[in-house]
Amino acid sequence: MTSVAVVILNFNGGELLRKFLPSVIRYSASARIVVVDNGSTDGSANVVTKEFPEVEVIQIATNLGFSGGYNYALKKIEADYSVLLNSDVEVTAGWLEPLKQVLDKKPEVAAVQPKILSHHQKNYFEYAGAGGGFIDSFGYPFCRGRLFYLLEEDHGQYNDSLEIFWASGACMMVRTKLFYEMGGLDEDFFAHMEEIDLCWRLQRTGHRIFYEGASVVYHVGGGTLSSSNPRKTYLNFKNGLSLLFKNLPRTELIVKLPIRIVLDWIASLKFTLSGSFKDGQSVIKAHRHFIGSWRQEKARRRQTAKFGYRKLPTQYRSLIVWDFFVAGKRNYQQLKR
Repeated sequence: MTSVAVVILNFNGGELLRKFLPSVIRYSASARIVVVDNGSTDGSANVVTKEFPEVEVIQIATNLGFSGGYNYALKKIEADYSVLLNSDVEVTAGWLEPLKQVLDKKPEVAAVQPKILSHHQKNYFEYAGAGGGFIDSFGYPFCRGRLFYLLEEDHGQYNDSLEIFWASGACMMVRTKLFYEMGGLDEDFFAHMEEIDLCWRLQRTGHRIFYEGASVVYHVGGGTLSSSNPRKTYLNFKNGLSLLFKNLPRTELIVKLPIRIVLDWIASLKFTLSGSFKDGQSVIKAHRHFIGSWRQEKARRRQTAKFGYRKLPTQYRSLIVWDFFVAGKRNYQQLKR
């Protein structure tokens, strides 16, 4: 039988583990459950060892970030499929099998995510993944069920199974072997958008990414950084530029990267004028980092050139910023052509 490991990366989340591990244990009987303690200082590992003895623990001495933590852990885990699961996710009865069936029945699919709803408002989609992730022509990500800050109520409109561009790092089942072959998650990203980069590389090699609405989980969100945190703004904008630079074909890159930079400057100005001065500065800081790391960025692009460059059918060809802020399109259904 196909083996599955549910891998939960934890940093100072002892109380989250107490709250959410019971649902994972209850509804994941067929899987191996592993908590990876990413340099916590709150005694999280002891919480798991003492209160959940059936759960394995892998300890990392220092916080390696989301990317580094999972890269370290998956090297030590032997399983056909690995589920990257946030520590602030409540799973539901029967959540695991639909995801597993997608990978079992579709060998071309490399990764799959469930429907992700908000733990705080269980009838609404959650920011990080919602009903499946997509990306526009200039590298701005969005989801079915979530455009920028607007979240849709769940009326069963995304109870389907379909191909998407990226699966959420909050809950993603991936073929472990392919995770290795792609080089894992980009550790320079540290956190935020690293799963999009992984999914893009997987698609560059001809694999597909899927969403499965028959599987449902509830995500707290903001467990690592709040939505208004300047650190998160910095990581999102820095990683957004790196994402394009690594993965776009050269003919697209020379046109789209300068436009993306200008759009980011407009975003910085908007942050500043709306009173979020630190967020505005974080965008400028992200651009300085990207330009200052030009040599390293080129090296990383060369490293991934072996995966090839291609136009992907799941990429949204328009500009989501224009559609949302100018054209007034407020949900995914309105984006369909």
